[in-house]
Amino acid sequence: MDNAESVGLLAAIISLGIEVIASVWRYVVLKLPAGEASGVKTVAITGSNKLPGYVVVWMITLSLACTTVAIILRAVETGHGPFSNMYEFSVSFAWGIMAVGLYFWWRYRLYVLITIGSLIALGLLIFASTLPSQSLTLVPALQQSLLLTVHVASAVIAYGAFTISFAAAITYLLRNNPQDGENKESISLDKVSYHAVTVGFLFMTLVIILGALWADIAWGSYWSWDPKETASLVTWLLFASYLHARVMRGWRGKKAAVLIVIGFLAVIFTFFGNYIFTGLHSYR
Repeated sequence: MDNAESVGLLAAIISLGIEVIASVWRYVVLKLPAGEASGVKTVAITGSNKLPGYVVVWMITLSLACTTVAIILRAVETGHGPFSNMYEFSVSFAWGIMAVGLYFWWRYRLYVLITIGSLIALGLLIFASTLPSQSLTLVPALQQSLLLTVHVASAVIAYGAFTISFAAAITYLLRNNPQDGENKESISLDKVSYHAVTVGFLFMTLVIILGALWADIAWGSYWSWDPKETASLVTWLLFASYLHARVMRGWRGKKAAVLIVIGFLAVIFTFFGNYIFTGLHSYR
């Protein structure tokens, strides 16, 4: 990792740390609602009370910009996309969470989405900072640079979208009281979960298709039941089940949210599979 890349990563971590502090201030000290679209009126949102919300958005935007610079500098240095080791995967995953989180905040104005997403992204960036970041010669299987770059970019968006769907689902489960019925906030959270899963599912489908094409080039077979391939397929099937249950069976609310949480656990299992599995995807 060169100095400029290190500075970019450190700035991203600090920005996310400030964003988390602002979120705690917003929810715990000021006790403001999850977002402007929630319809919850716990306090009058004065000019001074809006400040933490501005800090949350600007700090995650700054962190996204710093992470983008770090990824670009890394690509210039290595000559390939962020797919050769867990350091690069982790930074890219964090980038995906922030990018998708900001998009869904812009659509729904639910601050809790970027708050939970930021906590996960911060953990990933801190984790990345502890990993070896040396640029090594790519193994032959990783030398289809353009195809792999698009493959990993699709995974980054998919994982980011699934993280935001998880943020909405877990918030729904924690805040929703069946005795109170659905309010505007719970309806918004349920809607975000569905829309985020739809985005994530489309990109996860692309991940599997591109991965199969790459596997045929690198290993001579479109599918070899490699452990990480299988884990990705299980993740895809879980979210396919959610979409089927939602569209065909009319699942909403708690049942749908629980299924999303299970799907996100599969995402985490798949992502960290390099530390669990042996096989063709065991790059670190």
